Amino acid sequence: MPIKTLDLSQYSDKGPEDPVHLLFIHHSCGGQLFADKGPEEGENCIYKTHPNGGELRQLLEENNYIVHEASYGSLIGDKTDICHWNVKFRDHMDKILACRNQDEFFQDHTRNSVVMFKSCFPNSWIEAEGKAPGDPDSCQKTMENSKSAYNALLEYFRQQPDTLFVVVTAPPLVKPVLYRKGKLIELAKTILCRPDTIEKVGPRVRAFNNWLKDVENGWLEGYELDNVVVFDYYDILTENGKSDWAMYPSRDGTDSHPSSEGNRKAAEAFVPMLNRAVHRIGS
Repeated sequence: MPIKTLDLSQYSDKGPEDPVHLLFIHHSCGGQLFADKGPEEGENCIYKTHPNGGELRQLLEENNYIVHEASYGSLIGDKTDICHWNVKFRDHMDKILACRNQDEFFQDHTRNSVVMFKSCFPNSWIEAEGKAPGDPDSCQKTMENSKSAYNALLEYFRQQPDTLFVVVTAPPLVKPVLYRKGKLIELAKTILCRPDTIEKVGPRVRAFNNWLKDVENGWLEGYELDNVVVFDYYDILTENGKSDWAMYPSRDGTDSHPSSEGNRKAAEAFVPMLNRAVHRIGS
């Protein structure tokens, strides 16, 4: 079924005139997407440099964003699977908006005007369709549970009309194989014990991400505010539909963490989209 994505083309792709505070809630792939390319330097997946660096932090700063991050080892950054978002945004919205780094918070009235959040690639194994209406807090990876988790978020986002929430879709997995270069891949060991087949999972994950960004028949159908956008990191890293699996893996194709090439491609697509979304919410 064709999907209708949000059309932001009428808005400028230039950075905002005034500085904008932005928080990114992420784990390893997000930290690498933000990092400059270089040797691994950082902790808790907040990297200054990384071999897989996509340099998104630098691009954002060049476009007048003041960048903040929350990752492993912090209240806001810990637990970023799809099943964790409902509780996180329901119970900690004030802290999310005030987060300046990990467990450091603004002590004045400064707030993050943009909140990016991303789950990591294990969430791109949706093992079954599940039963409607799903459970937003269940960590069983079904289509219905995943949809339920995101549906729950819209009510919290409605309460913050001046904050732009940016969903970054989970990156794709390397397609599971039994052997590569004579070595058994650990991912395949794990996945082959799960209840569905590789042939079903790939299209299911794409269908979920398509649902997320479909404003006519998907997640944002009928959502009346302009403060939510979806950046399809998954689609970019699958070469825009050439595969349902990672096309920019790292470590000679064995690691689902995106390569620097893939991350840079995503970073260059992300910034103009974000700029347009920021101008839209401010119009």
